[in-house]
Amino acid sequence: MALSFVAVAALATGIYSAWLFHDMPDAGDLVDYHPPTATRAYAWDGTLIGEFSRERRIFVPYDAIPAQTAQAFLAAEDHGFFKHGGVDIGGFGRAMAKNVLNIAQGRRLEGGSTITQQVAKNILLTSDQTVGRKLKEAILASQLESTLSKERILELYMNEIWLGYRSFGVGAAAYNYFGKSLSELTLAESAYLAALPKGPDNYHPTRRYGQAVGRRNWILGQMADLGWVSRAEAEAAMREPLKVQAAPSRSQYRDADYFVEEVRRISLNMKELGDERLNAGGYYVRTTLDPALQSAARTALMNGLESYDRRHGWRGAWGKVDTLTGWEAIAKKRSKPAERRTWLQAVVTSVAGGSVQIRTVDGAVGALAGQDVSWARVGKGIGVGDLIFVAPTEEGAGYRLKQVPAVNGALVAMEPYSGRVVAMVGGYSFSLSSFNRATQALRQPGSSFKPIVYAAALENGFTPANTVLDAPITLKGYGGENWSPENYSRDYYGALTLRKGLELSRNTMTVRLAQSIGMTKVADLAERLGETKKMDRVLAMALGAGETTVYRMAGAYSTFVNGGRLVQPHLIEMVQDRNGKVIWRADRRECDRCDQGFGGAESPRILRTGDQVLNPVTAYQITSMLQGVVQRGTATQALSLGKPVGGKTGTTNDYRSAWFMGFSPQLVVGVYIGFDDNRSLGNNETGSVAAVPIFVDFMGVALKDKPAEEFKAPTEARFAMIRGIREAFRAGTEPTSLAAPVGEAGAPTGPQPYNKVFQNGVTGAPNAAAAVAPAAPAAKKKDDLSDLF
Repeated sequence: MALSFVAVAALATGIYSAWLFHDMPDAGDLVDYHPPTATRAYAWDGTLIGEFSRERRIFVPYDAIPAQTAQAFLAAEDHGFFKHGGVDIGGFGRAMAKNVLNIAQGRRLEGGSTITQQVAKNILLTSDQTVGRKLKEAILASQLESTLSKERILELYMNEIWLGYRSFGVGAAAYNYFGKSLSELTLAESAYLAALPKGPDNYHPTRRYGQAVGRRNWILGQMADLGWVSRAEAEAAMREPLKVQAAPSRSQYRDADYFVEEVRRISLNMKELGDERLNAGGYYVRTTLDPALQSAARTALMNGLESYDRRHGWRGAWGKVDTLTGWEAIAKKRSKPAERRTWLQAVVTSVAGGSVQIRTVDGAVGALAGQDVSWARVGKGIGVGDLIFVAPTEEGAGYRLKQVPAVNGALVAMEPYSGRVVAMVGGYSFSLSSFNRATQALRQPGSSFKPIVYAAALENGFTPANTVLDAPITLKGYGGENWSPENYSRDYYGALTLRKGLELSRNTMTVRLAQSIGMTKVADLAERLGETKKMDRVLAMALGAGETTVYRMAGAYSTFVNGGRLVQPHLIEMVQDRNGKVIWRADRRECDRCDQGFGGAESPRILRTGDQVLNPVTAYQITSMLQGVVQRGTATQALSLGKPVGGKTGTTNDYRSAWFMGFSPQLVVGVYIGFDDNRSLGNNETGSVAAVPIFVDFMGVALKDKPAEEFKAPTEARFAMIRGIREAFRAGTEPTSLAAPVGEAGAPTGPQPYNKVFQNGVTGAPNAAAAVAPAAPAAKKKDDLSDLF
């Protein structure tokens, strides 16, 4: 019987062992193991702007882990790590003996695990609380010790361990808890992180502050006992308060959420990255973002949208309470724009005469500014119990009444020669709406499209000396219905030069110009410039009736500024893998000698990128005319910048969208304002009124320290004075003598080589086809500064 019992026991043990170890992983799998690591995005100056990952982890090689941080974890978890063979035999035996009792009593099994065992469990095994898993853990730990170096095992442990606060590994934890890199941590901060493997929730820095400090100080004491720090250093660290960030933060820079999200979307569609590599590969992404300009862009757009919103009145409180007891809990449920960091939820406590008293959610009390009280009363009114947003006044006394705008918009700024997008804001607040209106909102650009029409004309035989009739026109449309485009002001000026027509945004003149050269040429140019992928060949498109984005328009306008070359707008400059190998770069130009050291030879010459889609003279002619829009036309507010700038306003039918596409020699900036449901902005909310001030606000920062650089004319340009303005011409097209424009007093009756009048009202236009004869122009009035098409 005894022998039978032994045999059965042996058989049972064999069967259990076979079952237990049939799916045993191979410790050798960790030789080339890389834990899932966050891909990190940086601005051009090295500022961390975002991370992409499923597990927030920053891989830190062993050599880059500070000694005090490693020692803190060893003191807390396994101070004999460098001495044992993977398993602490005494500790493991004691734990297993206790576990027999724990199983009988239904308690959680004890660990007794070394760091090597924890690596085996975290990477190769599940977290099941079973004796079998504990045995597997011990066996794998021994295998790991024979396969990997101690340094590699510790490296895996410190990069794999869950430390709470959305942090996997010590690198991510340093940023999320303290907003620092691992190398910047103090001794006390390192010791606190080492307290967390026992259970991040058990030692939460705010909810369980006492336990957290106690565990941290115990670890500091252990480090002193082991001789890794002096007793004085440990005691000094123990006296430090435990201060962490209020919430995990992927970066200290927080003004680029729309930009970062667009980088993520682009990366997901790159064949070099894709979802798995982006979220687990630990790649380095260098973007084109300029943090200073991005912050200025966010501020300018938010201020501009709030200014528009204020013009259209107070819409009323966003909530109301019947009692001032417990209102804070209700108010905290209402999200404020995360970008407006000084805003606070508040309740109106009293209204007496011209005074409105409020109490903020953090307990402060004060009065609303008098001008805001008047604003609110003209609008929906304000009363006791109203829940509102407020912000402290700049003077520090009282509060300003704030309202989240219902309107939205976008701003894009890019370098015209490289296509680098240095700033992008896709809406008022990313925290309230992540929809990127810079790249995703298709809207009619209105008159901001007109420079493309004029560029097409200049590419097809027109010159700045030509004039076009600004007068009523009726054309046959679809279904036989007549189409009669009108100028915004309903008045007409007669024959105007191309420059004057563009400066004053004359609609009937633009339609005649497009009709003369044919919409096929206009649409072809728009497609080549990247303003749209496909444009209908109908005349309404000449007035900006097609849909596009601010991002695309910025790319198209860059071609005017950079001499006619097409540039590809881009947000990502370069991508490197975890080993520093470049796997993608935006600049694809070849440079055979760029990687050679200086030997006294001539520097390498790198060709400019981009196809030449416009004649350089044409590009300069449009740039010069758009300077005139600022100097004499619909964007004279931009003169306040005191620097050479140009641009074009745009407003669509019923004031649904307001645009301004502006530029300096160094920067192209697009601004769009409109409601997400495309309803009207309201009467007179043109590009001049709503969009230009945002451009001026942004460019005031962007050009502050820049010299007053003029736009450079191409060497092949020829110049002549046309009505008092120096105009550029292609060689051979410059006028030798000029006649007065037809329709003005004293017009010559002899030969007019540059002012020949065709039936459709275009003068000096070769091969101009006749259309419906225009009506006689109305009496000439003062310059119209509106820009609606």
